[in-house]
Amino acid sequence: MAFNGRAARRIGAAGLVGLALGGGVLPRCGAAQAQKAPDATGLWLTETGDSKVRITRCGSGYCGTLASTSGPGLDAKNPDAALRSRSLVGVQIMNAPKASGDGFEGSLYNPNDGKTYSGSMSIKGPNLVEVSGCVMSVFCKRQTWKRVN
Repeated sequence: MAFNGRAARRIGAAGLVGLALGGGVLPRCGAAQAQKAPDATGLWLTETGDSKVRITRCGSGYCGTLASTSGPGLDAKNPDAALRSRSLVGVQIMNAPKASGDGFEGSLYNPNDGKTYSGSMSIKGPNLVEVSGCVMSVFCKRQTWKRVN
C-alpha cells in the first residue's frame, strides 16, 4: 500500500472542483444552497477487507489510524525491533497534511512490509477514497477504501 504525489494532486483538484461547483440554486424558491465539499473523516474498510482505518482531520489535511485488523494484528515487520510486538490497532498509518492538486500529500506506513512511503489520498466520492504510496515516485500502489459509517 502506498501514496504518490500524482494521486494527491488529483485529490486536491477534485476538492477544488467540488468547492467551485458546490453551490446551487433551488428551482422553486430561488434560495442559494451551499453544498458541503466531500469529507474523508470516518471509518473506512481497506480494499483487501482485512483492516479498518479511522480517518480524521489533521491540520489542513487528513490522518489515518488503524481501528481494526485481521490476524494477530502485530507490527511484526516494523524496522524498529522494539515495536514489533505492539498492536497495530491505534497505529497511525497515514499522514496527509498537505493539500496538493486534487488531493492531499504525505506519507503512508505499510505494516505488511514495515516501510513508510511517499503517498497521497484523494476523495473519490462520499463513500470512496483512494490512497496511493510510491517508491521514488515511479513504483506506486493504489487502494480504494470504502466508507463503513
